[in-house]
Amino acid sequence: MKKLILIALAFIGLQAIAQEQKRQKPNNQERSQKMMNLSAEDMATLQTKKMTLFLDLNESQQANIQKINLENATKRKAMMAERKAKKESGEMQKPTQEQRLKMVNSKLDHQIAMKAKMKNILNEEQYAKWQKAQMRMASKGKDQKQGMKKSMHKKKQK
Repeated sequence: MKKLILIALAFIGLQAIAQEQKRQKPNNQERSQKMMNLSAEDMATLQTKKMTLFLDLNESQQANIQKINLENATKRKAMMAERKAKKESGEMQKPTQEQRLKMVNSKLDHQIAMKAKMKNILNEEQYAKWQKAQMRMASKGKDQKQGMKKSMHKKKQK
């Protein structure tokens, strides 16, 4: 009888420990700070190397994609710095409907241009693989955004 109670307590204890470990999520702020500390060239180089491994790029493709990634990283870095400056100065406000529409349009224009550039650089097989990865990333982003909305909704209810 004592052995059964001891085994039951051990299982309950293990289950509690396992659930505690599942709840811990990686801190996205730390990750974004690490990326913010990198230069645009470093960010572009890392992304190009990842794409080279994933898509099996040749050297001319690597050079072309490096240019595109450097351009994108520079723009992203400037936008992050601008957002950080606004946040620190207290000028950060929610965008109006017109500003939001303008931002979405510019984002979509950039995606269209990026697709066209990649189609010129990559062969058909690589392009299909890249496009599939882009779709996966987009759906993953949507899932994370929905998860954030749900967690924020739960916090408001408490």
